[in-house]
Amino acid sequence: MELLLPLVLVIGVMLLMTRSAKNKQRQLEDMRNSIEPGTGIRTIGGMYALVKEVRHDTLLLELEPGMHAVFSKQAVSAILEADEYHRIVNGETDPEDLEDDDSPEVPDDASSLTEGDREPEESGIDLGKRAPADKEPGDDSKHDGEGGKS
Repeated sequence: MELLLPLVLVIGVMLLMTRSAKNKQRQLEDMRNSIEPGTGIRTIGGMYALVKEVRHDTLLLELEPGMHAVFSKQAVSAILEADEYHRIVNGETDPEDLEDDDSPEVPDDASSLTEGDREPEESGIDLGKRAPADKEPGDDSKHDGEGGKS
């Protein structure tokens, strides 16, 4: 009797999960069946296209003026409003986005992000190697502490 309650709970959760998945599938199928010529869509691969012709299981899409391709209806992830489709395809910004844009300006390179009070280093990359104080640059003699010559 003690094992019956957990078993009923597990079965109940499984039924709820499958019901939710079936509802999602039905909604996607309804959305894909409502596609009409002239509709802007986004594919599951992130490509935007205009529907030219609706067939049984496929769509004839216009990728750009004069370029057509046949896609499965299953490849459609979203139907877009006409103004949203044209805004995205033409690269126009939404006027509402410009008014609400309080994000900081990001520089093209990282040089403006570094500390401004540092003096620029000499040419070359500093690998942490320093010449000893008693050695002149260009002096190739060895200072190994031995008194003899080799």
